[in-house]
Amino acid sequence: MRTIPLMALLLPSLALISGPASAQGSEGLPRTAAPAGAEVYFLSPADGASVASPVMVRFGLRGMGVAPAGIEAPNTGHHHLLINVDEAPADDLPLPATDQVRHFGLGQTETELALEPGVYRLQLVLGDARHVPHDPPVRSATITITVTD
Repeated sequence: MRTIPLMALLLPSLALISGPASAQGSEGLPRTAAPAGAEVYFLSPADGASVASPVMVRFGLRGMGVAPAGIEAPNTGHHHLLINVDEAPADDLPLPATDQVRHFGLGQTETELALEPGVYRLQLVLGDARHVPHDPPVRSATITITVTD
């Protein structure tokens, strides 16, 4: 089995998201097709849940597989978690890497979030090898959770 160094996987894809969206150009990028019926969703927490921090968030995916960023394979992508995002990022540009848009480019399917008490809106978006949402976008419903302490 051939081992690919972690940085070899991350550097090409990080170069795409390191600058502001305006630096990407106005034409956007070609998009990777998503199969009909593909679905991303939250396994946990449930919509409306009251939880303590740190919050364990588990991602579900149907009709596609998970592959690390930088790996181009048919019907695959990797997760991005949007936290309290008011306006969805552009579908034809790489998702930005911010505190509100978390990347799981190693193919992770869960994370633990340290969140202050408050109400949070969470949404998942699957990105292709270049962090660009698929065509059509594979997005979860937005859930709301309350962090109590």
